[in-house]
Amino acid sequence: MPGAAGCTCTSDAYPGPVTLRDIPLTTIDGRTTSLAEHADKVVLVINVASRCGLTPQYATLEELQRTYGPRGFTVLGFPCNSFAGQEPGSAEKITEFCSTTYGVTFPLMEKTKVNGRHSHPLYTELRKVPDASGHAGRVKWNFEKFVILPDDSVHRFRPQTQPDDAAIVAVIERGLAQRDGGASA
Repeated sequence: MPGAAGCTCTSDAYPGPVTLRDIPLTTIDGRTTSLAEHADKVVLVINVASRCGLTPQYATLEELQRTYGPRGFTVLGFPCNSFAGQEPGSAEKITEFCSTTYGVTFPLMEKTKVNGRHSHPLYTELRKVPDASGHAGRVKWNFEKFVILPDDSVHRFRPQTQPDDAAIVAVIERGLAQRDGGASA
């Protein structure tokens, strides 16, 4: 499975080199954070939407959160309205939908652009990561997944890949083993 090792980003927005974990993020309730808050965790970054044919993936994402969260894993959901207007709601509506419909307990970030000139800097960097077929570039649709391991390697999975697909679970398990000081596969 391909993965980009410890990405060092350079950008006009940030003086000097920064890592993925240094890029500022904003939670859905307006708190400033970054992936550094989850530095010792396996993190699944995913752009989500409430009116997408793939929206039922929320249920599986929450299952992963409940299963692996206690071991050092978290999902970070990035609501995205970039694809056919499938996430038109306000922060409050998105939070309510996720909570009442899918019982989401994992952190949600503010609504985020994932492609184009005005995309979030995190996604500008994540788009450079190739998927299993060796293809990098634009996020194809909602529910594209990026698993970031404690060693800062990144693994990309396209939207149709279910969150509990064996390949994703293997990467999560490998990251948890890294985190716990075990041998990585």
